[in-house]
Amino acid sequence: MLELLREAESMDLRGIGQVLGRGFSLRCPRCGTAPLFRGPFSMYPDCLSCSLRFEREQGYFVGAIYINYAATAVTAIVGYFALDHFVGMPRTQQLITWSTFAVFFPLFFFRYSRSLWLNLEYFLNPEHSRGEQVGGPRG
Repeated sequence: MLELLREAESMDLRGIGQVLGRGFSLRCPRCGTAPLFRGPFSMYPDCLSCSLRFEREQGYFVGAIYINYAATAVTAIVGYFALDHFVGMPRTQQLITWSTFAVFFPLFFFRYSRSLWLNLEYFLNPEHSRGEQVGGPRG
C-alpha cells in the first residue's frame, strides 16, 4: 500500500495529460500512434505498431463500463440541474431530454470509455503490460 502511495506521489501532470490525450484520440497507450478501433464497436486485439495486447483477460473492459456509466450519469444530472436553473425547462421535457440522452450518449462514448480505461490502466500498471508475451497465444 505504501508503494502505491509513493507511486501516486511521483506521477506528474504530463503523464496524466498523455493518458487523457491518447485516451481521447483513441490511440495505443504504449506507442500513441496506432488506432485502437477498426470499426465503430470493434477493437483490434493488439496494437498494429507495438503489438501491445489490448484485452488482457476476459472481462478486462468492465472498468470501461463504469467510466461510461459515470460519464452518462454525471452529465445527465448536471445537465438536468443546469437546464432547470437557467432555462426553467418543465420536468416532462427534462425527462424526455435526459432519457433520450441516456440511451444515445453511452453508444457515442463507448469507444472513449474503453480507450480511457486502457490508457489509465497502462499508466498505472506498465510493468504488467511489459511482461506480457507479445503476439503469443491467449489463455
